[in-house]
Amino acid sequence: MTSALPTAIHHDEPAGRPITMFGPDFPFAYDDFLAHPAGLGSLPADRHGTEVAVIGGGLSGIVTAYELMKLGLRPVVYEIAEIGGRLRTVNFPGCPDDVVAEMGAMRFPPASTALFHYIDKVGLETTPFPNPLAPGTPSTVVDLKGESHYARTADELPAVFGKVAAAWDSTLSEQAAFTEMQKAIRDRDVKTIKRLWNELVPRLDNQTFYGFLCDSPAFASFRDREIFGQVGFGTGGWDTDFPNSILEILRVVYTGADDEHRSIVGGSRQLPSRLWEHAPEDIAFWPAGTSLSSLHGGSPNPGVARLHRTAPNNITVTDTEGRIRTYPAAVFTAQSWMLLSKIECDEALFPIDHWTAIERTHYMESSKVFVPVDRPFWLDKDPETGRDTMSMTLTDRMPRGTYLLGDDPDAPAVICLSYTWADDSLKWLPLSVSERVEVMLQSLREIYPGVDVRRHIIGDPVTVSWEAEPHFMGAFKANLPGHYRYQHRLFTHFKQDGLEERHRGLFLAGDDVSWTAGWAEGAVHTALNAVWGVLHHFGGETDPANPGPGDVYDEIAPVELPD
Repeated sequence: MTSALPTAIHHDEPAGRPITMFGPDFPFAYDDFLAHPAGLGSLPADRHGTEVAVIGGGLSGIVTAYELMKLGLRPVVYEIAEIGGRLRTVNFPGCPDDVVAEMGAMRFPPASTALFHYIDKVGLETTPFPNPLAPGTPSTVVDLKGESHYARTADELPAVFGKVAAAWDSTLSEQAAFTEMQKAIRDRDVKTIKRLWNELVPRLDNQTFYGFLCDSPAFASFRDREIFGQVGFGTGGWDTDFPNSILEILRVVYTGADDEHRSIVGGSRQLPSRLWEHAPEDIAFWPAGTSLSSLHGGSPNPGVARLHRTAPNNITVTDTEGRIRTYPAAVFTAQSWMLLSKIECDEALFPIDHWTAIERTHYMESSKVFVPVDRPFWLDKDPETGRDTMSMTLTDRMPRGTYLLGDDPDAPAVICLSYTWADDSLKWLPLSVSERVEVMLQSLREIYPGVDVRRHIIGDPVTVSWEAEPHFMGAFKANLPGHYRYQHRLFTHFKQDGLEERHRGLFLAGDDVSWTAGWAEGAVHTALNAVWGVLHHFGGETDPANPGPGDVYDEIAPVELPD
């Protein structure tokens, strides 16, 4: 298990049945649905070739379009920038193709079983990501309050860190049925998952992550809570999540989403790019060799400027070049706030409660800075101490997290100088990329006084602040206490039988609609939900041997809280 502090140990998993991010709100086995030989369903022949607008060319949009194409529909993808969305990979001039900066998603847990279905489909290679104290991470330095601790394993950290880890284990076990829930998810025991989670949601919906810790006797010490916030588990410190709903955190730890991360060799953007070019063999209606790229003449349509409903029950799209097209169905996969500010929208697109949920969605800020270096010099040994020259670093200084990417001694490598969230990200917002780098290098000099990082830099730094990106306005959704009802409305929007007919035909997808926002797996889940929604809307059906998320919805629907 990968963690800065060791947390509860997972049960041994049954062969071929890894823990998966399908639960606990809606424990549908998306990986099984994708892998079934019957496919995702079939459409009436007279619907073949029907155009469906897919707004947004991120992972969710591309998966949606790819699966709609396989069903025999004609997806029409709109993308205002470039395919990939927050799977944004930047190459460095003069460096090999696998020396990249991952500006958005950069690490993926094996629990993302539906995501890995597509990674495998397009033949991408993955490698362990160097999280703090991960088995493949040579060393980690935890630098707090001016004191640095070097470790290769968690056992080498001072005893107080083990005490904090034990407090987290105890809190999860006593307050959130952690062991029982993880076993149920591993066993895909839907009945037990629903029983446990449906009891927790009404009790914890109004609770913050920090309040959850404070209510635990194991975290009675402020010092322990502070250390936990700065060092945390899995990817490092989690104090930027302290104001968020504890339900968000439980979804992560229950499903192993913060464990054993892998990165995609050559960059994550390859996944949507390869799916765009991929010609599936099991495709209805379209001739062999058909791909999303071929259906679009190589490039998606430009972005969307206006959305409105037209008679009888159509969705009319105006793009940023003024072209107007009308569709019998559409899937919106872009960041949902775009519907409030960037796209002129007809209020009739959604029921008023759904508009409220979109408006109330809370997004986390996030920033990163990367530099290319001549080689992985951090693997050099200090002649006096025998330690690595530099380590994966967790600190309470401005960079917060510094990741060292690359292990070929004779090839260029990359340093993620800083990866921050929320308030820590906002501190960087007014600074230029060069100013950011100077602050980071100064902090690293304090931690590693004998190391001159600057002399190894071989190219210009690159940076992103997702809250300042005009088509994103934030990195990912993170529900605040009391937001469960809003999330329920957005996630379940694909099941439209209960909506008035005038509100049907436009489907929401994307990771911010998912219960597991901030993870590419959630983008895939909601894409598959939307595909089922479009299939159902057009009178299609799934094979009885492979029911879709809407077919089993009533059995496993997320618990509803009273207004």
